[in-house]
Amino acid sequence: MPIIVNLDVMMAKRKMSLNELSAKVDITLANLSILKNNHAKAVRFTTLEAICKALDCQPGDLLEYVPDKEE
Repeated sequence: MPIIVNLDVMMAKRKMSLNELSAKVDITLANLSILKNNHAKAVRFTTLEAICKALDCQPGDLLEYVPDKEE
């Protein structure tokens, strides 16, 4: 998938655990894990906003576009 979610990187920079973020954002651990492990197919702007607020970052800090390699 060409969109990479760098949630784990931002959490490490902010020294925040998945449990802490889950409590601050009011999102289940399961849903945060799906995002963190790049298994999400979509993310709501309200969720992205809440994560950015909790981690004090911009959406671009969390999302990265990496084009598929052509064979």
